[in-house]
Amino acid sequence: MNPLKIAALLAVFALPAGATDLEKLTDAERATFRAEVRAYLIENPEVLLEAMQVLRDREAQSEAAQDDELLAQLSPEIFNDGVSFIGGNPDGDVTIVEFMDYRCGYCRRAHADLTVLLKTDGNIRWIIKEFPILGPDSDLASKMAVATLQHYGDEAYLSLHNVLMEFKGPVNDKTLPILAKSAGIELAPIRDLMDSDSVNEHIGRMHALGQKLNVTGTPAFVIDDTILRGYLPLADMQNIVAEIRANAG
Repeated sequence: MNPLKIAALLAVFALPAGATDLEKLTDAERATFRAEVRAYLIENPEVLLEAMQVLRDREAQSEAAQDDELLAQLSPEIFNDGVSFIGGNPDGDVTIVEFMDYRCGYCRRAHADLTVLLKTDGNIRWIIKEFPILGPDSDLASKMAVATLQHYGDEAYLSLHNVLMEFKGPVNDKTLPILAKSAGIELAPIRDLMDSDSVNEHIGRMHALGQKLNVTGTPAFVIDDTILRGYLPLADMQNIVAEIRANAG
């Protein structure tokens, strides 16, 4: 909300009962009112700051309540969809769900952080949601990854996932054989599968889920009962995981 509008509302609330209908003010009364609002704002700027903070707090509370409702409704699709890759410790006490795009720079930073977290904390359940949104290279990379998951399984998928996250060149027909070789898989068995209905449906499900969760960029995370939209540094991940465990204990 515009700060002047907030100040005007504060001034209206301070008026005597029966004097708050601005539609009934004369031009002269309206000019006086505006002058009083301006004077009030200049003399009491801290009130405006307090009002803006209250507004931000209320918006945050409203967003948190909406996220809680979304998580309750979509929990099976988020945590147990039956098709997404599950890594780390499948029986871990804290689950991190990651919406990612292979061509996203912040996703690559998050990948490095997650690699450290998973190596140092053996009780994290990690779920990857393929969420390509950055163009043809992103789409092709995700199709290759999902086809690998469906044909070869989790181990090969994770190997390719790591390769794609670290690969600095374009993802296209010329580089697919290089990527496959680096991941230790044969490209031929998955080449046709990449354009199949099963792969497209998998990625479509992830897009639909992300849209329902108001995910508009990558990376985005669901960590147990919290939705976090944006890059999350390693230290923040560790703090959130520790807080979840403390609350559960």
